Amino acid sequence: MITDTTAPALPEALDAALRRMRLPYLRQAAPDVLATARAQRWDPAEVVRVLLAEEIRGRDQATRTSRRKLAGLPAGKTFQAWRESDSSIPPATQSGLATLEWIGRHENLAIAGPSGTGKTHFVEALAHKAIDQDLKVAWFTLESLTAQITRANADGSIARTVARITRADLVVIDDIGMLPAGQAAAEAFYRVVEAAYERRSIAVTSNIHPSGFDAIMPKTLATAAVDRLLHHAHVIITEGNSLRLSEAVAGRGVMPLT
Repeated sequence: MITDTTAPALPEALDAALRRMRLPYLRQAAPDVLATARAQRWDPAEVVRVLLAEEIRGRDQATRTSRRKLAGLPAGKTFQAWRESDSSIPPATQSGLATLEWIGRHENLAIAGPSGTGKTHFVEALAHKAIDQDLKVAWFTLESLTAQITRANADGSIARTVARITRADLVVIDDIGMLPAGQAAAEAFYRVVEAAYERRSIAVTSNIHPSGFDAIMPKTLATAAVDRLLHHAHVIITEGNSLRLSEAVAGRGVMPLT
């Protein structure tokens, strides 16, 4: 976009019309676009195209910002901060998952391994990329998912709540196994996995392999949920020492004191 700081303001009537039509991004860009078009003698169709492109760009960006906020992503970790070489996940696997084609096929992702091996960071980076590609994401820990389903069960809205959660293209359930999981957690996990089965994608991270979930939650529900989760799942096992601890020992976990 060519910006002309001397571009005249829009006529009041045109400004009012654009406000009434709720075209904020077009209205914001219009003074500079019209000044440039006048100076360079643009074809009228080109003026319309550029103005509409600005409105589309602004709306798309606002939608992504809103979806990022609604998703509840934990820490803002993206692939920009991801160091591929530090991860035990094979580079080819990282690249394949980063295409997000598996989400389009309604496949799942399960990443299991010791704490600090990059499970949550990698999945959050995938979630941010999904939002950038206009997909909807919902992020939970098993505890926050359980709390939401429990509240819905109490007020009779459980079916609506599960349906709302699984409207997301990707549902993430992070850190399964870090805390004990009882009947309520197992039921919440099962309800979401069952509702998403072959319709949406679920990504889980855990310090234990999903096949061992029956050791941390009631066996019947755990077995049924894991059966559906793993049927169409990419299962990744991470290894190695904690990246967080390594950064702390190397003094990279904080900003230097001055």
